[in-house]
Amino acid sequence: MDSQQDKRYCLIPKEISCWCLASSIPLPFGVGLADPRAQRQEAATLTYDTLRFEYEDFPETKEPVWILGRRYSVFTEKEEILLDVTSRLWFTYRKNFPAIGGTGPTSDTGWGCMLRCGQMIFAQALVCRHLGRDWRWIKGKRQMDNYFNVLNAFIDKKDSYYSIHQIAQMGVGEGKSIGQWYGPNTVAQVLKKLATFDTWSSLAVHIAMDNTVVMEEIRRLCQSNFACAGAAACPAVESDVLYNGYPEEAGVRDRLSLWKPLVLLIPLRLGLTEINEAYIETLKHCFMMPQSLGVIGGKPNSAHYFIGYVGEELIYLDPHTTQPAVEPSDSGCLPDESFHCQHPPCRMSIAELDPSIAVGFFCNTEEDFNDWCQQIKKLSLVRGALPMFELVERQPSHFSNPDVLNLTPGEATQGGRAKDSSDADRLERFFDSEDEDFEILSL
Repeated sequence: MDSQQDKRYCLIPKEISCWCLASSIPLPFGVGLADPRAQRQEAATLTYDTLRFEYEDFPETKEPVWILGRRYSVFTEKEEILLDVTSRLWFTYRKNFPAIGGTGPTSDTGWGCMLRCGQMIFAQALVCRHLGRDWRWIKGKRQMDNYFNVLNAFIDKKDSYYSIHQIAQMGVGEGKSIGQWYGPNTVAQVLKKLATFDTWSSLAVHIAMDNTVVMEEIRRLCQSNFACAGAAACPAVESDVLYNGYPEEAGVRDRLSLWKPLVLLIPLRLGLTEINEAYIETLKHCFMMPQSLGVIGGKPNSAHYFIGYVGEELIYLDPHTTQPAVEPSDSGCLPDESFHCQHPPCRMSIAELDPSIAVGFFCNTEEDFNDWCQQIKKLSLVRGALPMFELVERQPSHFSNPDVLNLTPGEATQGGRAKDSSDADRLERFFDSEDEDFEILSL
């Protein structure tokens, strides 16, 4: 990335970090550091991403700063802005974690940025679920147990729900080799699959395909706890259920609630090679909604987690810093400072955003979802704001999705043969790993 692009993100680089070494990325068997292939790999890792920067502060502007549904003034609430940003979980490249799959990479430097952005947007959903949007992280202050439960779900080890290990290995089913770069759609599909194992959070994850959000499908998904056909489908509350080490009362409470908290991810393409200006106002309004989880996207092969905007600039957390993997201390305490960005966040012009993104929303209750639907309907009436997606009550007749088919990729085939060729074909398209094509109908 050239020096002009560097200025877009930060100010002048001060020094090269010693964190990011090519030796932390496994080389092919028999390839030494003197080998030209090793030298090329080393050169490839020494990009702007491995530099430390002085970060630019927020501009002195009367324009409001929007961070995930919260409005701030730079003049009177700068400390509150920075505290809000710092409180978001920040996942970056790491090195020296246990090898993925036992023999795979021990660092995700150079390939894991979109996976880390997926972790960040999903971590924000878990924070809203278990801690609330108003929760704040303060350095040195003891945090509640639920905070560490959320953080542990993303730690770089194979048995964490949303670890880099789980995402990378689950991505193989989406056609992505371990170490291959993901797009927004692929990481969203993988996170949806992983969430089914997270009984503590008990989330309903819906991915709206074909630029269409179907309200009927979401209500069916979020109210599925009450469509149990019998004891086998819905165990008695008194039964002995394990919740993967997390508080059992959380699982019992969720089975008795009337709405499964919703994580709504909407993969979109807002232009061919660059974002269509007609979508910019709509995108801004998404950050104003209290249900906002932000946006994952960025530039080609350089992903960011966008959490807000000011004026014509997007505010984002950047995963392109390699830090050592974190292990719990001897006392069992997990050092957490490196999971919070303690400098002003980066900014970039909205016009420079790659058109392939995924927008996220969290609706903890049915009232939250109804409110979100009303906001989207009103947004369609805003002058100069072209809708990024369509909100409809019922599923259009021209497509079906996996929630309706009630199939998973493994269930679409039996004994190597498709159960039903039409269902299997439709399902394959919904789990298509080609992110640049995901929004195109295939009839």
